[in-house]
Amino acid sequence: MSTPTFAPLHNDTFLRACTRQATAYTPLWLMRQAGRYLPEYCATRAKAGSFMGLATNRDYATEVTLQPLDRYPLDAAILFSDILTVPDAMGLGLSFAQGEGPRFAKNVRDEAAVAALEVPDMAKLQYVFDAVSSIRKALTVDGKGRVPLIGFSGSPWTLACYMVEGGGSDDYRHVKTLMYSRPDLMHRVLAVNADAVAAYLNAQIDAGAQAVMVFDSWGGVLADGAFQEFSMAYTKRVLAQLKRTDAQGHYIPRIVFTKGGGLWLEQMGTLDCDVLGLDWTVNLGRARALVGGAENGPGKALQGNIDPNVLFAPPAAIQTEVAKVLDSFGTPYTGTGTGPTHIFNLGHGISQYTPPEHVAALVEAVHSHSRRQRQAA
Repeated sequence: MSTPTFAPLHNDTFLRACTRQATAYTPLWLMRQAGRYLPEYCATRAKAGSFMGLATNRDYATEVTLQPLDRYPLDAAILFSDILTVPDAMGLGLSFAQGEGPRFAKNVRDEAAVAALEVPDMAKLQYVFDAVSSIRKALTVDGKGRVPLIGFSGSPWTLACYMVEGGGSDDYRHVKTLMYSRPDLMHRVLAVNADAVAAYLNAQIDAGAQAVMVFDSWGGVLADGAFQEFSMAYTKRVLAQLKRTDAQGHYIPRIVFTKGGGLWLEQMGTLDCDVLGLDWTVNLGRARALVGGAENGPGKALQGNIDPNVLFAPPAAIQTEVAKVLDSFGTPYTGTGTGPTHIFNLGHGISQYTPPEHVAALVEAVHSHSRRQRQAA
């Protein structure tokens, strides 16, 4: 299959911040920015008939990916998909019941199930790659891409949680039982997952993704020591296999987000990625000191990290909290080389109950306050 070619970018602020270059303001996108808080998303999902009907249809996935960009001046788009597409392609039978979370028809809890796991044929995920290319084309206006497109996957550990539990979990009893009682089986699951995630993200890059993100949503449920062995080690295995550039030679930034991972931030600073995402429990100034790096030296860009529930407060309060987050990062980098940079985001996904007009207030506050910071620098 030939690799598609796309137009240059009109707004590359997000990509510049990923690679620790100075920007005119702090770029912004939101985890789960295409979602149920938007009435237009709910209307499209109703047309699709189900979540998977939405996610597996190239045109619907393109439509909902662009919906938040049509409402708000966000600085990146993120592929509309689900983190569980990879285990679904492994034959575990993913489904979403109305009002419930994801469920798998089969779980992975014994030797036979673990032995049967293998990296899936990426052709089974062609609908995702078709959506990536379709979104890139739809983002093109007047010969230029509006904003970059982010591709993503769940981390090997996070996928394993769903695969072993058979769905979501409150206590992670089954996956932790397997991990503690049969670490050999757990390592086998994670190795297959890591190689599958790497192949999946590389195929997204080939289809047109301009940055890729690994969501380690459940890394923070692990004990110290277990996190390094069962989560971080396999995220590292994914990163080692990822393409650094696309077919046109454009650099592809790599983002890692571990919810609840603040305890291990310094160790995560050794990961071979460009950006570390942070939840709202982490102080950005402290994170900058630990892993943000100095001017023209190595370091990580930081992404995050306002509490999503701030969006239920009135717009004036949202503005106040935005300023606190931006100010906690410290003086923005304005040099000509590389230095500490920040990408504004939520500390986790946006709630379906969020008032859309409050998101508008957030976006405006981030852009305006971060511009004032640079004028004062």
